[in-house]
Amino acid sequence: MIAEVLGPVLLLPLDQRMSDSATIVWFRRDLRIDDNPALAAAAARGEAIIPVFIWAPDEEDWPDGAASRWWLHQSLGSLQSDLARLRLRLIVRQGTAADELQRLVNETKATALFWNRRYEPKIIVRDTHLKAAFQTAGLTAESFNSSLLFEPWTIKTAAGTPFRVFTPFWRKCLAPGEPQPPQSSPQRLKPPRQWPESLDVADLQLEPRVRWDSGLRQSWSPGTEGAARELTRFVAEGQAGYSTQRDRPDHSGTSRLSPFLHFGELGPRQVWHAIRQSVRQREPLNQDAIAEPFLRQLVWREFTHHLLYHYPRTVAEPLREEFRAFPWQENAAGLRAWQRGQTGYPYIDAGMRQLWKTGWMHNRVRMAVASFLVKDLLGNWLEGAKWFWNTLVDADLANNTLGWQWTAGCSADAAPFFRVFNPVGQGERCDPEGRYVREWVPELARLPAKWIHKPWLAPQEVLTAAEVVPGVTYPQPIVEHAAARLRALAALATIKAGRTKVNE
Repeated sequence: MIAEVLGPVLLLPLDQRMSDSATIVWFRRDLRIDDNPALAAAAARGEAIIPVFIWAPDEEDWPDGAASRWWLHQSLGSLQSDLARLRLRLIVRQGTAADELQRLVNETKATALFWNRRYEPKIIVRDTHLKAAFQTAGLTAESFNSSLLFEPWTIKTAAGTPFRVFTPFWRKCLAPGEPQPPQSSPQRLKPPRQWPESLDVADLQLEPRVRWDSGLRQSWSPGTEGAARELTRFVAEGQAGYSTQRDRPDHSGTSRLSPFLHFGELGPRQVWHAIRQSVRQREPLNQDAIAEPFLRQLVWREFTHHLLYHYPRTVAEPLREEFRAFPWQENAAGLRAWQRGQTGYPYIDAGMRQLWKTGWMHNRVRMAVASFLVKDLLGNWLEGAKWFWNTLVDADLANNTLGWQWTAGCSADAAPFFRVFNPVGQGERCDPEGRYVREWVPELARLPAKWIHKPWLAPQEVLTAAEVVPGVTYPQPIVEHAAARLRALAALATIKAGRTKVNE
């Protein structure tokens, strides 16, 4: 089976690799020096260290989208600088992981190969075969955990089954106590006498050829320095008010740490203990109440990886079997209007335009725009997941697919499908003064707060004063929400009754 998947692993004989031997550290979604278990274990061996990154998009469950590739380019540059301070180079290769690792082992006389684990279905299969093949060939091949607080297979119900409800999962995770503290970075690493050949990061062609990324550059500073600044900002300014401000896209109440966690420029243990330490110092008598709302979000991230690990088919299929028969509707014009932020619902359009411009969207708005696609438009959740995958800088397979399934009501512990977000009510509740809409839908900026989330209902004199012409300067709503809600509930009834078509 290993040979069928990888082909024969043709390494130099062990005695030829022992002289001036080296340890290869294979970087993937762990693009940092601090709290990097694979790098720390390699340093402990005392051999020369060869850091390597291999670009192998064809081996991914979902190859990185455009925004993620842009981020990856910047992050690899940051890692190169971090390694250079330790007298190391990042060796960049492109091709299949098995072939490139085999070449590197032979070129560098490596006796060990270390990496940090990933948890996507295809990657698990590939890495399992790789480890077995290299170990069989006489190499020390080990993997470590750098991207999760808890390994997915260690958290089980009393019956020994995977969790499908978050709250008991949260309690089970914390039952043994706090997660382990982060490891300090190795201070002295040994470079090899001779470096193998390497591509330039630019050779991977991760950045767009047609420049559309100015908004991303204005919004983000990928890499470990940017990650540290964002964590420091959140700990100092935003974390204390997280429980009350996290649902307000017109405020800076969220952490904005998700892309740094996805690419491993920050580890979750670093974030967890930074939050704990800050709250303990500021509010020692009330630390659990203040810290818990955000720490629960970190563990929700763990929950999505837990589900993906135990239910790998959910990368493209609903977890709840009955939703295989759900009558999703193809609506190319509606999908295009949603993607472009031209639905006629300002709160929805603000979110989609923020996504397009910055590669990110406030979490509360993500739920609203997802509800609009799958319920107001009856668009398949996979279409939304694919669009987010291509446009989000924090596109993570577990969080993205399970987040969309949560909104569609077809995942574990999901919002029920009959919970249909009202795009006007959500805007009025979460953006009461209209600041978020004014920022991202500037053609409505002069509307008063009373009408900014429902401009089609504004009196003519208000529209004239604001220079808004419905259907001309800003689109009319592409669906009527109340009618769309009833249609969504009718669609839900068909799978409950075993039918697959919606009566028009």
